[in-house]
Amino acid sequence: MATIAFIGLGNMGLPMTANLVKAGHRVQAFDLQSEAVSRAADLGAAPANTVVAAVKNATLVISMLQQGQQVSRLYTGNDGLFGHLAPGSLVIDCSTIEAETAQNLATVAAGHGLDFVDAPVSGGVAGAEAGTLTFIVGGSEEQFTQARPVLAQMGQKVLHAGSHGAGQIAKACNNLLLAAQMAASCEALSLGLDHGLKADVLSEIIHQSSGNNWVMEHYNPVPGVMASAPASQHYQGGFQVKLMCKDLNLAMSLSQASGSPVPMGSAARALFSLHQVAGNGSLDFSSLFYLYRQQKAGG
Repeated sequence: MATIAFIGLGNMGLPMTANLVKAGHRVQAFDLQSEAVSRAADLGAAPANTVVAAVKNATLVISMLQQGQQVSRLYTGNDGLFGHLAPGSLVIDCSTIEAETAQNLATVAAGHGLDFVDAPVSGGVAGAEAGTLTFIVGGSEEQFTQARPVLAQMGQKVLHAGSHGAGQIAKACNNLLLAAQMAASCEALSLGLDHGLKADVLSEIIHQSSGNNWVMEHYNPVPGVMASAPASQHYQGGFQVKLMCKDLNLAMSLSQASGSPVPMGSAARALFSLHQVAGNGSLDFSSLFYLYRQQKAGG
């Protein structure tokens, strides 16, 4: 088993760390929030006081942060981790960041004799807890082969998108579609409620009909319809609105770079941005359902 440094113990990183511990690895865990490090220790990880301490004797590093700037500072800033890793070490960044940032980090890592892959995830907190995530990997074929076994211990599917940065591009495309699905699902369910249909009845009808999608199968946005969904947990503990807005901004940047038309994605970004500005950035993204209900109520 490997000695793995895990940096970033948020809603996703903590359960991912737990699954690596269960697989028998020594996981040296660090987060800027000491409470998160303590929770990781309770799950069997070795707590680290600094990022440098976390990578001591580690030949594999996994990071799960929120912003590209954070990832760049972690690895290439003053006393960056690339300078503390032994040549031949593997770095897996599971953050969702700019493709260009991932490509630049791969280049710098290669200069240190390190292997770097971008491996953003799909599947949400529930998938992280259950070990059923999908990892979307950007890197060489050899690097993908090297990263795949450890990623498979945290997820159900490990997919090779292409060269460095390709994982980020694929993830942005996926989340653009997910945002549009969520907005459309909220819209359809709200319309049915306005005409007297019961949310659970309409949800089952859609689930069994041509309008079915991932949101309706796994992430119903109406409270009480799906007990496991964040909507039934007061929209807590899932994928935050502010993170969806970040991902949609990444998708918009890609569309501008290639001149690709994304009218549905643009509409979804406008809706989620409006919802965030209204003070809902820390709620799960399925809370967009409230936006429709508030508009109906004139709130």
